[in-house]
Amino acid sequence: MPDDPARRDGPIIVFDGICVLCNGWVRFLLKHDRAGRYRFAAMQSASGRALLATHGLDPDDPASFLLVDGTQAWTDSDAIQRVLTGLGGAWRLAGMIAWVPRFVRDPLYRWIARHRYRLFGTTECRVPTDEERARFL
Repeated sequence: MPDDPARRDGPIIVFDGICVLCNGWVRFLLKHDRAGRYRFAAMQSASGRALLATHGLDPDDPASFLLVDGTQAWTDSDAIQRVLTGLGGAWRLAGMIAWVPRFVRDPLYRWIARHRYRLFGTTECRVPTDEERARFL
């Protein structure tokens, strides 16, 4: 098996680097992930595109957020729930997201994802600070 960064160094979140909402999500995680568990790859980067393609998502039309941890991957509301509960502490309460049936939560997630630029706007691709650089692929 080739060297797999998600297996070697922990979970990777693939996010839309030009989406204002997605960049806010990354800022939120950098602030609240005190253990430094999560790493990040913009879907516009070679690493992000490769991870999307490997897990069956179109790198040229990504309508989902991707969480990769070892050989497992999650998208949509499942990915959000796993990331939040992975923060530990009170964030474990996000496990209650699973109580809402997937046929309700995923279409809502996908609607927001499809309209994210119109609803929240776009920005320059996020450039990590020197302190954050090790957490970005």
